[in-house]
Amino acid sequence: FLMILPRGNMYIENSRGPRTDPCGTPYFTDMGVLDCRPNAKGQREEDALLENASQSNESDDTSTDQSPVPPAPLKETSFSIGLQVLFPFLLAGFGTVAAGMVLDIVQHWTVFTEVTEVFILVPALLGLKGNLEMTLASRLSTAANIGQMDTAKDMWKMIMGNLALIQVQATVVGFLASIAAVIFGWIPEGNFKMGHAILLCASSVATAFIASLLLGLIMIGVIIASRKVGINPDNVATPIAASLGDLITLALLAGISTGLYKELEFNDYANPMVCAFFVALTPIWVLIARRTPSTREVLYSGWEPVIIAMAISSVGGLILDKTVSNPNFAGMAVFTPVINGVGGNLVAVQASRISTYLHMNALPIAEPDPAPRKCPTPWSSFFGSGVNSRSAKVLFLLVAPGHLVFLYTINSMQGGHTTLTSLFIAFYLAAALLQVVILLYLADWMVNWMWRRGMNPDNFSIPYLTALGDLLGTGFLALCFHILWLIGDRDTDVGD
Repeated sequence: FLMILPRGNMYIENSRGPRTDPCGTPYFTDMGVLDCRPNAKGQREEDALLENASQSNESDDTSTDQSPVPPAPLKETSFSIGLQVLFPFLLAGFGTVAAGMVLDIVQHWTVFTEVTEVFILVPALLGLKGNLEMTLASRLSTAANIGQMDTAKDMWKMIMGNLALIQVQATVVGFLASIAAVIFGWIPEGNFKMGHAILLCASSVATAFIASLLLGLIMIGVIIASRKVGINPDNVATPIAASLGDLITLALLAGISTGLYKELEFNDYANPMVCAFFVALTPIWVLIARRTPSTREVLYSGWEPVIIAMAISSVGGLILDKTVSNPNFAGMAVFTPVINGVGGNLVAVQASRISTYLHMNALPIAEPDPAPRKCPTPWSSFFGSGVNSRSAKVLFLLVAPGHLVFLYTINSMQGGHTTLTSLFIAFYLAAALLQVVILLYLADWMVNWMWRRGMNPDNFSIPYLTALGDLLGTGFLALCFHILWLIGDRDTDVGD
C-alpha cells in the first residue's frame, strides 16, 4: 500500500502522463517511477508533517505491518456545507456582537481616553484568532482529516506541540503589536511617554498569552469532538475559534490595561514585571514546541506571515483609533468587531477547506516556477463546478442575512450610537459584501499560489487573509461613516 501525500516536489510518473489541478499544477495518480527534485521554499513544513506521521507509524506498528488508512474525504453538497457552517457562523457572529458591545462601553473608560494607542492594539490582538488560533485549527483539521490524529499518542503529541507553539507566537506578536502601537501613536503626535509605552507592552503581552491559551484549548476540544461525531472540522473549528475569541480578548485587554493603568500611579515596577514574567516563559514553550517535528519547523520558519499580518492589522487599528477618537464617529466602535469578525470567519473557513482539499487529494506541493500561471477569475472562484466554488457561494450567501441578524441584535440591545436607518443599513451591507467577495477570491488565489510554491497554506494563508479582512472591514466601515456624515445622515446620540 502506497499512500501518496504532498511531499514537496515528489510526484509519481507513468505512461498515462500528467493531469493538472484547477490552477494548472501537474500531478500524477498511478504508481510508477518516483522523481525527486530539489526542495522548494517552505518544503520543511511538509517534510516535518510527514516525519511526524512516519515516526508515529513506526512506533505504533511494532506488532503489525499494516498502517492505519486515513479517513475518506467527506462528501459534501451545498446544503450540507451550509448546514454545518450555519450554526458556528451564527455563534461566532453573536460573539463578535458581544465584543462590539464591550468595545462600545470600554471606549469611554479612562485608559482608552487617556492612552488612545490602546485602540491600535484592538485589531492586532483580535486578529490573533486569525494569526494563531485559526491557523492552529486549520493545521489540526488537516492533520485529523488525513489520519494523523487517529491514535491517542499522535493526538497528544500534536496537541502539546501546537499549544506550545501558539504561546511562543502570542508572546512575540503581543510584544511587537505594542511596539507598533507606540510607533503609530507617536508619529502623528510626536509625543512619547515611557510609562504609557510600558503599559501597552504589558497589556498586549498578557492579553495575547492568556487569550491564546484559552482559545487554543477550546479549538482542540472542538476538532476532536467534530471528528468523533462525523462533522468536517474545517466547517466548524474556525468559526467557533472566533465565537468567544473576540469577546475574551477584548474583555481581557480592557480589564488588564485598566488595572495596569491604575498601578502607574502607585507602583512603577508592576508593568515591567508583568511584561518580563510572560517573556521569561517563552524559552519553556520553545523547548516543548521543538519536540514535535511539524511545530518545530513552523517555529523556525512560520514567523513571516504572523508578523506581517500583525502589521496589517495595526494599520487597521490606526484607522480605528483616528475614527472613534472623533466624537462624530463614536458609533463605529460597536460595528468594527462584527464586520471584521464575520469577514475573517468566512474566509478562514474557505482557506482551511481549500488547503484540506489539496492535502487530501494528494496534489503535490509544486516546485517554485517563475513562469506566470493562469490566475483564477472571480467567475471560476464562485461559479465553477468544484466543491470549493460551491462553498464560496454558500459562504457569500450567508453575509447579508447574517449581518442583518447581528445589526438588529445590537439595535434591540440598545447598543451603539447609531440609528439603523435604511440608508445606513444599505451602506453597511455594501461594505460587508464587498469585503467578503474580495477575501473569498483572494483565498482561492492565495492558497493555490502558496501550494504551487512549496508553502503550506495551513501555516501561511489564514494570517494574511484575516489581517486583510481587518484592514478592509475597518477601512470600508470608516468610509461609510464619513460618507453618511457628509450626506447628512448624522446620528451620534442613540444608546450613548
